[in-house]
Amino acid sequence: MAKKAGASESPEESSEARLVGGVTQSDEERFDRIFRPGSLDDFVGQEKHKDNLRVYVAAARKRKEPLDHILLSGPPGLGKTTLANILAKEMGVKLFVTSGPAIEHKGVLTGILTRLERGDILFIDEIHRLNPAVEEFLYPAIEDFRIDVATGDGAFAESITLDLRPFTLVGATTRTGLLTKPLQERFGVSIRLDFYPPEELERIIERSALLLGLDCDREGARMLASRARGTPRVANRLVRRVRDFAEVKGSGKMDAHIVEMTCERLGVDKSGLDEMDRRLLGILIEHYEGGPVGVETLAAALAEPRDTIEDVYEPYLLQQGFLGRTPRGRIATRRAYEHLGLDYRGERGDTRQGNLF
Repeated sequence: MAKKAGASESPEESSEARLVGGVTQSDEERFDRIFRPGSLDDFVGQEKHKDNLRVYVAAARKRKEPLDHILLSGPPGLGKTTLANILAKEMGVKLFVTSGPAIEHKGVLTGILTRLERGDILFIDEIHRLNPAVEEFLYPAIEDFRIDVATGDGAFAESITLDLRPFTLVGATTRTGLLTKPLQERFGVSIRLDFYPPEELERIIERSALLLGLDCDREGARMLASRARGTPRVANRLVRRVRDFAEVKGSGKMDAHIVEMTCERLGVDKSGLDEMDRRLLGILIEHYEGGPVGVETLAAALAEPRDTIEDVYEPYLLQQGFLGRTPRGRIATRRAYEHLGLDYRGERGDTRQGNLF
């Protein structure tokens, strides 16, 4: 199975560094395996998409054909990799995992494609980061299940066509807008995962606590769910930290008191905002009078890549109404001022000029 790797830190990897510091990749993978559901029935949330996937899986199995190619999009931590694993299990095939940055040239992709058996699933995370030459090389593979391989040099060069066994490509992206139209059109199914409501996160937290052998009461699970940013990955990380505090500072039970203590120690407030979220809003308000301010300026002020700002920090702040986007840049909303305990400075766009670029 291909290993997921990349030459540079992705926005998703930046997200993994939040809330839990000093956790190694092997630790993350170990806990992911513990928490990861093994079937669509065990997967909590995204009900509409699950119902559709059940139909696609049943139809493909009935026809004894591979699944159509599937594009999964949405912010990090919502279950794209988990769904790819579930689809492989539901279809009874192998899953090969890689990422856009890891496929550095056509030779790497050729090696992966020629290993696939009929019906296998190739999962490419961060598919929007594929090299353009690799992406074009992928087109005939997913359309006609063939690739053209060049051999020899100069006047002796020739192209050999290799037939591939029919397979399913599952692509995952946090930046649908960066996908080229030709690539998007080659996916037969496109699924956009949304943030989870607190009641679904509460079920995920109760299940994860059970898997860890942690006694959990309803009030503690509900409180933690409200601070998990609508994201199962964040919820599961918080459960692990709550377990630590429950065992050392409490009676070993996840209750409201332990959840409150854990979140306070981690800097996670009642709205799920952490120190970086509050820093972003604080810089926007205090340094730039609430905006509008360009994302490049924010990235420089926070010493974070632009992709991290747009993929990791902004989606939740936008969804919760702390941040606004305008043609001139980002603005802090009234709710952001109130959350930080600052006086709201009135409507924008009057006599004040924002930082534009």
